[in-house]
Amino acid sequence: MNGSVEPASPGTTGLQVRSRSAFVRDSVELISSMRFAISVLSIIAIASVIGTVIQQNQPPINYLNQFGPFWAELFKAVGLTALYTTGWFYVLLTFLVTSTTLCIVRNAPRFVREMRDMRDRVREGSLRAIHHHIEGAGAEAPAEITRRAVALLRARGFKAVVREGQPPVGPDSAAGAAEAQTFLIAAKAGSANRLGYIAAHSAIVVMAVGYLLDTNLPIRMQMLFAGKAPIQAATTVDSVPASARFGPANPSFRGDVLIPEGEASDVAVVPYRDALFLQDLPFSIALKKFSVAYYPTGMPREFKSEVVVTDKDSGKQQEAEIKVNEPLIHRGIAIYQSSFEDGGSRLKLTGWPMRGARAYTFDFAGEIGQSARLGRGDAAGGDAYQVEFSGFRAINVENLANGGEDDAAATEQRFQDHVASVVSSTTRGSKNKDLHNVGPSVQYKLRDKSGQAREFSNYMLPIELEGRRWFLAGMRENPSDPFRYLRIPADDDMSVAEFMRLRAAIQDADLRREAARRFATRSFSQAGAGDEQLRAPLQASAERALEAFSKQGFQSVADFIQRNVPEAEREKAAGVFIKILDGGMWDLWQLARERDKLAPVATDREHGEWLSAAVRAVSDAAFYNAPVLLMLNSFEQRQASVFQVTRAPGKNIVYAGCLLLVLGIFSMFYIRERRVWCWISPGAAGGGRLLMAMSAQRRTLDFEREFATLSGQLASATGVAVEPRASADSAADGQRPA
Repeated sequence: MNGSVEPASPGTTGLQVRSRSAFVRDSVELISSMRFAISVLSIIAIASVIGTVIQQNQPPINYLNQFGPFWAELFKAVGLTALYTTGWFYVLLTFLVTSTTLCIVRNAPRFVREMRDMRDRVREGSLRAIHHHIEGAGAEAPAEITRRAVALLRARGFKAVVREGQPPVGPDSAAGAAEAQTFLIAAKAGSANRLGYIAAHSAIVVMAVGYLLDTNLPIRMQMLFAGKAPIQAATTVDSVPASARFGPANPSFRGDVLIPEGEASDVAVVPYRDALFLQDLPFSIALKKFSVAYYPTGMPREFKSEVVVTDKDSGKQQEAEIKVNEPLIHRGIAIYQSSFEDGGSRLKLTGWPMRGARAYTFDFAGEIGQSARLGRGDAAGGDAYQVEFSGFRAINVENLANGGEDDAAATEQRFQDHVASVVSSTTRGSKNKDLHNVGPSVQYKLRDKSGQAREFSNYMLPIELEGRRWFLAGMRENPSDPFRYLRIPADDDMSVAEFMRLRAAIQDADLRREAARRFATRSFSQAGAGDEQLRAPLQASAERALEAFSKQGFQSVADFIQRNVPEAEREKAAGVFIKILDGGMWDLWQLARERDKLAPVATDREHGEWLSAAVRAVSDAAFYNAPVLLMLNSFEQRQASVFQVTRAPGKNIVYAGCLLLVLGIFSMFYIRERRVWCWISPGAAGGGRLLMAMSAQRRTLDFEREFATLSGQLASATGVAVEPRASADSAADGQRPA
């Protein structure tokens, strides 16, 4: 009897269709079954976990560095690097939507019927078979008991209907059966629980459809059915063919627009895998002004753009301010402040040749994002180079110490956080931090005639490290490598002129010979010795030291000692060689200044320390591997905003799906369907009898309490004295379901 009143639950089998083909029948049953939907949802969940662990849509070099060549290629081949836009992920979502939709179609009509059905066709015996029931007799007439019971149930939130004229069943049925009346009250509450199932499953379909609308699936559809194809080669915006452009009516897209200050754009770049499309916008965006504020660490704190949006159809202009997370919505298209870049800052630089025996300068100008040709004479090596200006930063906040004023351990930590490795003595040590804005920097590439390029990053102002001012000139051969910095000591005029003079002088054989002669003469003059026979060997040694150093710095000196000095005497010879080199370099510096008609520098400790630092820098310059050094003199900064323009109709659909999911889960877990039946029949002495039964989908402690409360209130309201149940029934009542 319980089966006639207990609510039905959704089955796990699918739709049964009539078809001669067993394959069709089995396929439809499988796809429409709940077990298939749960399996597909589990696979999607596992794939989503993988997509969370593996960063999506990163440059290929990132995967190569992180996982190695084998796994990087494998992940790319199966689509794990762009998981959410791969074909097999779309197939999984399609199966999920189809299966869940069929589950809803199969179960929703039955659930709706269950919600509407009051189940008022039960018999007295069926109610006694329900575990939770009470029975008793009262003095009131059956009609009055019915009225009071209905009023109580409706006050408790139940929907109740009454059926009259039930034939009396029981010991009193033989007396006056025609005149007696029996009533059945059928009541229910919490039927919205069934809507929860429909809402939760519909939410999966709605969110999946909304997601598919906002992916590159619309692009794929247009490529398949509308003849669209991505841009095949680098070209200008105006020359992009119509097949690589989407019109303003495109229902869904997500693209980027880069706009320098003072310019406007009405075209967005839409990425698709490794290719690009152009998206024509129904309006143009003009950037009036871009501003950015920084944290003390140098990280951007806030950046915003003042724009003017001009509608193409109406010509109406709208001024607005776009900030991060505060987009502008125009004609259903959201304009987000995504990031910012250099918009073509104009630079004026001074070029210094890093090769040859003459130190001279030349003026050079460039614009970020553009390239300029470096002439043969400027390259100081006979070859022509192309200079490609790739980056400019007006503010560089770095971690510096106190400029040499603190303890020795702290002074070693100077520029380590930004300077990954320095060609000369690298800094290591403590973690003390002192944030300073070290000024502007410029980044450029030098590309030779064979197409090979090296990238350089130079700071405009000298930076104080280890108690001395240095100019930092960085170089790297691969974009994935950190910059290696050449540290050039600043001279008395806070420039690199003296260093360049010394670098050029070491390449002049005549100056080296004269410097060696002066060093030998000065050494014997200071020692007070007059033996000319000893002066000649010292001059020859100084000349050999300067010549060896002119090739590859200290590396050449070390190679010379290793080739010509026995191993047991190398350490002593190295000390003598370095002293001779230091003395010869001093005279070489003075000679270079004389050649340029400059007064000799004072012989003091400060200039001696500068010369030692400059000698190390000249040695390191052999590995700098650049024909010229371009030093930034002045600049005219020009910023550019990067906007993300998005038409995402699926966004609101996904939001609606989320709302449905919340409502569905809430309904299924927190709304309990309960049904109550009351059988009222005539009793003794004109009174009435009441049989009340209650059922629910889940027999929880809350249901037990509600049954006890409702049965007590019902007995009290109708004046019915509840009769004790038989011992067998009592024993059954004592059993509580797990």
